[in-house]
Amino acid sequence: GGGPNRIGQGIEFDYCCCHACFALADAGYETIMVNCNPETVSTDYDTSDRLYFEPLTAEDVLEILHVEQQNGTLVGVIVQFGGQTPLNLARALEAAGIPILGTTPDAIDLAEDRERFAALITKLGLLQPANGLARSRDEAVAAAERIGYPVLMRPSYVLGGRAMEIVDTIGQLEHYIATAVQVSGDSPVLIDQYLRDAIEVDVDAICDGTDVVVAGVLQHIEEAGVHSGDSACSIPPYSLSAEIIAEIERQTVALAHALSVVGLMNIQFAVKDGLVYLIEVNPRASRTVPFVAKAIGAPIAKIAARVMAGEKLVNLPKIDRHIDYYAVKEAVFPFNKFPGVDPVLSPEMKSTGEVMGIDPDFTIAFAKAQLGAGTILPTKGNVFVSVKDGDKAMIVEAVKALVDTGFSIVATGGTADHLALSGLPVEKVNKVAQGRPHIVDRIKDGDIALIFNTTEGWQSLKDSQPIRASALG
Repeated sequence: GGGPNRIGQGIEFDYCCCHACFALADAGYETIMVNCNPETVSTDYDTSDRLYFEPLTAEDVLEILHVEQQNGTLVGVIVQFGGQTPLNLARALEAAGIPILGTTPDAIDLAEDRERFAALITKLGLLQPANGLARSRDEAVAAAERIGYPVLMRPSYVLGGRAMEIVDTIGQLEHYIATAVQVSGDSPVLIDQYLRDAIEVDVDAICDGTDVVVAGVLQHIEEAGVHSGDSACSIPPYSLSAEIIAEIERQTVALAHALSVVGLMNIQFAVKDGLVYLIEVNPRASRTVPFVAKAIGAPIAKIAARVMAGEKLVNLPKIDRHIDYYAVKEAVFPFNKFPGVDPVLSPEMKSTGEVMGIDPDFTIAFAKAQLGAGTILPTKGNVFVSVKDGDKAMIVEAVKALVDTGFSIVATGGTADHLALSGLPVEKVNKVAQGRPHIVDRIKDGDIALIFNTTEGWQSLKDSQPIRASALG
C-alpha cells in the first residue's frame, strides 16, 4: 500500500493496489496487503487474504515477510503500485533476499539516478532538457548559469513535486537554496532547463519484458511545469499531430526495453517547436492509471499485476487505447478551505481529487470536467483581462467571443491598449501599485465575474498575488 494519504500520494495508488490484489486472487495467488491507512479500500478486510495494518518501514515490512515465509512460499512483493513510499523500500527488501516482482530495484534506481539515467538517454539518442546536479550552493549557481534561466529546481528523490520551483533569477535561486532545501553531498539538488510554453505529455505503458503496450497518451492542458497531478489532461491528445504521437510511442517502447520494465511505467515528455523532450521516467504505476483505465475501458492495473507475476501480454486481455471520444481529467483543489493561499499552480502538487468529463467534442468534454470540479462559469457581468506580452495576440479572439456573448471587458494598461487597438470595447482599471480604486477593490466589491490573468517571471507573479487571493475570497 501507499501509507497515509497526503497531497502527492493519494487514492489513485490505492486503486492500483486493490486491483493488483483482485487480479492476483483471480489468478490463484494468496494475497497479503501491508498498509496503515484506515481511509483506504486496500485496508478493507475483504480486499486481500490477509491484511497487516503496520507502518511502511523496512523494519516492520521485513518482520511481516519473515513471518509469512514460515507459512509457505513467498512468490514475491509488489512495490510498484503504492507510489514513492513502498518504492523506497525496494532496496532494503532486495538486500534481505526478498524477491521483488516486476521491474528490478536496480532499474528503478537507474530511472531515479540523474547521472546514470542521463548516460542511458545519450545512448538511446533521445532529447532531454539541459540539466545539472548540484551538491552545494556554488555548484547550483554554476549549473544554472550554464543551462540558462529559467530553470526548474528540485531535490532528488522527491514525492509529489515537493519543494520544486521554477527559478528565473540568481536572487530567486539563492532564496530557494536558503529556504526550500538542504543541499549536501547525500541530497543533491536537480537543476533542469525549463521549457517555457511547452506542451507536457504523460504516457502510461505496460511491458512484460518482450512486448510493450501503450495504454494512454495524455496531453496536458496547462503548460509544462505544472505538476502532472494538478494539470487537466486529455485522452486522446487534442492538438498533437499524428507524427508527434508516433514519435512519443517509439521513445516509450525504446525506454521500456532499455530499463527492462516488467509491469507499469509512466513517462513524462515535453513537446516544444515540434521536438519531443524526455522529462522523466517512473518505472511504476502513476496517479493517472485509474483515469486512463476508465477512459479507455481496460483494467490496466489488473493486467500489469498479472504481468508482474510472470504472465505475458499476448495471453492477457487486449488493451486498445483508440477511442472515438475525448476524456478530460480535471483536478479538484481545496483552495476554498485555505483563504489567502495563492492558488497559482506550480511543480509542487496541490490537488486533493479529480473528476472527468467525456464527450465526442473536446471543448464539451472539458466543460463537463469543469462542472464536475465545481467551477460554475458566469453567463454575464464584467471580465477582467490582464495578460503577459506573449499572450496578448492570443487573447483577442477569446475576448471578442466574450464581448459577442454580452460580457463587458475591464483591463489594466498594456492589455487594455492592445484590446482597444484590436477594436474591442474595454474599460481601463488601475493595477494595485497605481493607486485606488484598483482592480483588487473591484474584485472584492463583487464587480468582476471572470478573470483572465497570465504572468511572466517571478516579480510579475508576486505582484499579481493579491488578484488571485481576492478572486477566491
